[in-house]
Amino acid sequence: MHIILNNSSMIPIYEQLMEQIKSEIICGNLKEGDALPSVRSMAAEMRISALTVKKAYDKLEQENYIVTVHGKGSFVAATDTGLAAEARRSAAEEKLSEALDAVKASGMTKEEIYDLISILLEDPS
Repeated sequence: MHIILNNSSMIPIYEQLMEQIKSEIICGNLKEGDALPSVRSMAAEMRISALTVKKAYDKLEQENYIVTVHGKGSFVAATDTGLAAEARRSAAEEKLSEALDAVKASGMTKEEIYDLISILLEDPS
């Protein structure tokens, strides 16, 4: 699991941690039953407070992304594949919307945007 936290971000550290773990689950990098690092080991690895990791894990559990078995650890919960697919689509839609806002701000016309999208869709790379 590759997590990068930004200490200068306005987003709280526990939320950054949550979102990145959610993303790993939604993308399929973390699968049902996979163990997450212990609170202490994650805190040590990330150089953050164990309470911050605990808060992130608690919130992930409330949102049914993970389950915690006392004495055993935290594990990726069973996922609804339809729900996971919808989450991926929603994330893609959000990114596309941000990209379109940037393109519109550059002054491109609708036709130029359509042409650019068509070219990008045809490009095999």
